[in-house]
Amino acid sequence: MLTAIARTVVPALGRLTVTTGSVGSIAPGSVVAPNHTALIDPGVVLTALRGLGTEPVVLAAAGLWRVPVLGRFLTREGHIPVYRGSRHAAAALDLASQALAAGRVVVIYPEGRIPRRGDSADRAPESFRSGVARLALATGAPVVPLGHAGARRIISGSVPKQIGGLLTAPLRRPALHVHLADPIHLTGDLSTATARLHTAVRHAWQQAVNQLASPTAPAHPA
Repeated sequence: MLTAIARTVVPALGRLTVTTGSVGSIAPGSVVAPNHTALIDPGVVLTALRGLGTEPVVLAAAGLWRVPVLGRFLTREGHIPVYRGSRHAAAALDLASQALAAGRVVVIYPEGRIPRRGDSADRAPESFRSGVARLALATGAPVVPLGHAGARRIISGSVPKQIGGLLTAPLRRPALHVHLADPIHLTGDLSTATARLHTAVRHAWQQAVNQLASPTAPAHPA
């Protein structure tokens, strides 16, 4: 349901294109690690993944489960709430491990938050939390670095600016791009694995930025 909504809404707000690495698909039991830029980017990511034939499980802030109707959809579709800063936080990784073992693709945002800034520019990923690395090291799951750019052209800044951005986006139709890099296998200690993941996601993000700057490069619409 959420993916279907995203695939309806996102094309109305912007022009989304997708590129991939040499693999071109996501294997069952993989972790997808995107950069996080704006409130709308989970919809952008879900739309891109659905275009590649993937229906993922998403780890998201537990507060979303308190939103009427949305909370029921999230639970029904198997998405996983993250209770940050509580004793229940680690349970999210346990549920993610079970989803991976069942062959699901799991999406986790390594930054864990949207950047606190008001401009609409695309900037490199901020520092990563250790959750993705911990999950990958514990399960051996491959990690697919995902970079995207353009979402802040739809929604960013103060609440009035965000509302204005959403209302005008169907007229402006800003360009959006998602790049899925080839999967990597994280090894070593936690800090080394997290640093390697950050480098990989930053590279995927740069690929997305470059695509927006040179739209004639090969890409396919989502």
